Amino acid sequence: MSSEMSEAVRGADPAPPPPGGVLWSLSGDIRALLMLPAALTLQVAHPAVGAGVDEHSVFRTDPWGRGERSLSSLQLWVYGGEEAADEGRRLRRLHRTIQGTDTRGRPYHALSPANYAWVHATGFPVYRHGARYLVRPLGPEQERALYREWLQVGRVLGIHDRDMPQTIEDFWPYYRSMLAHEVERTVVVEELVATGAPVPPPDRGPLALRLLLRALWPLLLPPLARFRAFLTVGLMPPDAREAIGLEWTDAQERGLRRFCSVVRVVVPVLPERLRYLPRARRARVAHREARRRAVR
Repeated sequence: MSSEMSEAVRGADPAPPPPGGVLWSLSGDIRALLMLPAALTLQVAHPAVGAGVDEHSVFRTDPWGRGERSLSSLQLWVYGGEEAADEGRRLRRLHRTIQGTDTRGRPYHALSPANYAWVHATGFPVYRHGARYLVRPLGPEQERALYREWLQVGRVLGIHDRDMPQTIEDFWPYYRSMLAHEVERTVVVEELVATGAPVPPPDRGPLALRLLLRALWPLLLPPLARFRAFLTVGLMPPDAREAIGLEWTDAQERGLRRFCSVVRVVVPVLPERLRYLPRARRARVAHREARRRAVR
């Protein structure tokens, strides 16, 4: 029996997090794009995850395509409706053959519950920390709601409840234990925070724009790389940053706060078509229309 048929026998597909929730508001906002490099870097600080990405990912040869596919997948988890569970199954199929030996000589498989759960778990502390800088600090109830919704996304991805802490109170000891005993400055972490790594010019978008970027890329790449590294380290939770061994100065912290204060003012006044990513925007419009029909 196929995995899809088996899941159908066990019951209905898990639903994505609810419209109007904390995650619904955060993950489709363009400010979430600024948080993603920190989440990815924290993921690959795990020796097994870092080894899997190092050996099997195309992030070096096709960084723009890899980023586009990852973002599209993430948006489906939250805004995809019935497509969300299909995307979760696709990701699990994609990771079935990813295995090897990590930096500590331990065999790993991408779908090992501990590894797969860590990749997912990192999103919660990064969203929580990034929101404090780029949006607004979450209150205690909002943090609890965000964690509940993140657990629901985990179910969409096929993560069993037994493999993730089920309350926010249980999450923090798990997270601190991972920082203390597992994470390290892997090869992939080094590349993600480096400012001199070679990155090809963007290969997406209108031809004229691609040609212009290709011509200007030697001038544009150095400041863009520095800015990306700055946001990657700055928007990572401080305890994770310290556990990995990433340097961060008081001057950088002041610069980050200045930048984020501007973002907090500018983004909320943007029109919806500029403030939200396309799939999130379409989902928001559809949700509003459904509510209007319901009250007629």
